[in-house]
Amino acid sequence: MSKLYIIGTPIGNLEDITLRALRILKDVDFVLCEDTRVTRVLLNKYEIKTPTISYFQHSGLAKVNQIIDLLKQGKNLALVSDAGTPGISDPGNKLIELVLKELPDLKIEPIPGPCAAIAALSISGLPTDKFVFYGFLPHKKGKEKILKEIIGNKFTSVFYESTHRILKTLEKLKDLGIGDKQMVVCRELTKKFETVYRGNIDEILTELENDTIKGEFVVVIS
Repeated sequence: MSKLYIIGTPIGNLEDITLRALRILKDVDFVLCEDTRVTRVLLNKYEIKTPTISYFQHSGLAKVNQIIDLLKQGKNLALVSDAGTPGISDPGNKLIELVLKELPDLKIEPIPGPCAAIAALSISGLPTDKFVFYGFLPHKKGKEKILKEIIGNKFTSVFYESTHRILKTLEKLKDLGIGDKQMVVCRELTKKFETVYRGNIDEILTELENDTIKGEFVVVIS
């Protein structure tokens, strides 16, 4: 019986991968990648020769059928994203849904690994017994509604934001009345220029405006 492994991979530092993940990546017949060039960097570092297949957000039904056919042939496959855990702000969950419709008895095995949201929560110092994860916020439509929800949320909120929108998003939170809520904004987690900003909205905006704004951000709000 074939297996589909869902493997968490590093979000920056290539040393953040488990021994089990490396073993599975070596043993499977194919690795399904969001971007084969990105995954090949990781595979090359650990001298893994397993062939790769591209699968990403806009892959069509033909690609899904190719994956299903490989599983029907008894092939073992591993699914990875460019960074972090597939299915978390990533189309991996859609692939699993489609595969299970065709192969309801397929063994799907998680190989736990990094996740930027969990990494940020772990160092936030904010309550983590209950939290709400929003992934990447919409660019325009519906964004203000979600930001208002975050401001009124009684649980810790977590979301991702890009270099180009981080300041506008934080300024919008300020305009909507976030007040003195404590926040932690993490930039480039696990990478060379990892930076963690802590404080209220005014303190964090001041720090960001005086810093080099590059990379991906995780925002955690009390």
